[in-house]
Amino acid sequence: MSLPIWMYFIVVGIFVSAFMTIKSAKDEKNMEDEWIEKEGEVYIKRMEQEKEKKRQLS
Repeated sequence: MSLPIWMYFIVVGIFVSAFMTIKSAKDEKNMEDEWIEKEGEVYIKRMEQEKEKKRQLS
């Protein structure tokens, strides 16, 4: 029993779509992790600057 050719294209399309969804989610998570790390570094620098200001005032 043979399926019409368009059914094979639909199945391939589903697999490609699933692959691209997983790839996009992984890339987005990596970008988000990098952004969070960068913001954390900025926060730590601000904390160190505040410490230094308090030390100078004392």
